[in-house]
Amino acid sequence: MEENVRFQRIASHFARYDGRMKLDPDTCYRAVASHDRRFDGRFFVGVSSTGVYCRPVCAVRTPRRENCSFYETAAAAEKHGYRPCLRCRPELAPGHGLADISGRLAQAAATLIDEGFMADGGVAQLAARIGVTERHLRRLFDAEFGVSVLEYAQTQRLLLAKRLLTDTAMPVTEVAHAAGFGSVRRFNDVLKTRYGLTPLAMRKRAADGMADRLVFELGYRPPYAWDALMGFLGTRAVEGVEHLHGDAYLRTIAVESAGRLHAGWVRIEHVPRRSVLRITLSASLAHAIPQALGKVRRLCDLGCRPDVVDRHLGELADAEQGGVPGIRLPGTFDGLEIAVRAIVGQLISVVHARRILARLVAIAGEPLPAEAAAAPLTRAFPSAAALAALSDDAYREAGVPPGKIRAIRALAAQVASHALQLDPQAPPEETVAALRALPGIGDWTAQYIAMRALGWPDAFPATDYALRKVLGVESTREANALAARWAPWRAYAAIHLWYRYEQRKLQTATADDIIEEQA
Repeated sequence: MEENVRFQRIASHFARYDGRMKLDPDTCYRAVASHDRRFDGRFFVGVSSTGVYCRPVCAVRTPRRENCSFYETAAAAEKHGYRPCLRCRPELAPGHGLADISGRLAQAAATLIDEGFMADGGVAQLAARIGVTERHLRRLFDAEFGVSVLEYAQTQRLLLAKRLLTDTAMPVTEVAHAAGFGSVRRFNDVLKTRYGLTPLAMRKRAADGMADRLVFELGYRPPYAWDALMGFLGTRAVEGVEHLHGDAYLRTIAVESAGRLHAGWVRIEHVPRRSVLRITLSASLAHAIPQALGKVRRLCDLGCRPDVVDRHLGELADAEQGGVPGIRLPGTFDGLEIAVRAIVGQLISVVHARRILARLVAIAGEPLPAEAAAAPLTRAFPSAAALAALSDDAYREAGVPPGKIRAIRALAAQVASHALQLDPQAPPEETVAALRALPGIGDWTAQYIAMRALGWPDAFPATDYALRKVLGVESTREANALAARWAPWRAYAAIHLWYRYEQRKLQTATADDIIEEQA
């Protein structure tokens, strides 16, 4: 209790003005001295006596106050001449959730940069991707982060290269290209200028911890209800695409990078003592690492601020009142996949929907390349183009009813033509309206897609039977009225309520129910 009071006192001093985070130096220093993981990723501390910048949770001895300066982003710290700490590794810090930052467009652009967008395009293409002019994007970005788009992108490239040199045995040439540098010479020059080390020198320092596989760590802010997330994903796992192995979640992935399709698999494990997820990628994804890690961040909601969300949800997240702290909003690797799952799952059981989806994947999914095959993971989820072109006979073979065939095909055509965007960079209200205008998509489906594909924290499928059952109401109006107290985090409330519903089902399940679920 005393720890929470201290945390709230410190956190209350973080404020925003003119669209930017106001970092009070004394408040930040107290956060650094506390080593509290809930502040991880919210700011970085530059230490003048060493010339490095650290995360607030760095395990080194707390520096003296007069040697510290504080920055909103790693890029801002590097702009002021600091190098990343080799011990706490700023590249491992959790990112910002979309709700953390008032400049949604600037954050959308930053997320795309984090996921490797600038490797295939420039600032003009980035601005077009989020729907603003290049000049407006530059202005937004500087106002939000205090650095230019190119400065931010350069820092992300360097931090990715540092991570690849530290955590993998990839040749330096491959590291340079995977991080988005045009040549090894350019990579060497920039690394030496910014960090004072050559690639080989940096690799030598990390040689003892290097892995032959592509293994990375992604940080989060505790608490993290990993079992609840695994239960949610496991209940909905589609054969051939997803698999739970013990406490690990595995799934296939297909991403485009540098004009090529890269398909493979991802393994996600929880390491609670270090507040990280350990990510293993198949070798076939070596040239799509930022894209793959970005998808893991979305799926596992690693930008979440559980201190803010849980406090707002009250008893839903209060362990003393039977709640579960740290529940995340499950995202997705692909927005179209979630949309198709939602359409197929309309008015049928989760078990029945999984069977239909597994057959659809077997018919239209992209087979993994031989070098990336890893049973039982066999295929990536079908692409928009494949679903738009799939024949009625093939859909019927999978067990998809005619009305849902029309809905899936219309949706896939919109996504394939880029008329509809289903990711966290899409404007939520407008996207929900566009979804409702498509045949076979009602409010429940649109809200579910908004929750998981768009990562919209305030989406709420009030027509859902399970939600109304747990809330103890009959009508959608009553459900919306009760859920209003949880805004703007109603999507998180929905996940909590679904979790409660599933727990009650398990407690009251009959033997026949269990046999049906396992069939």
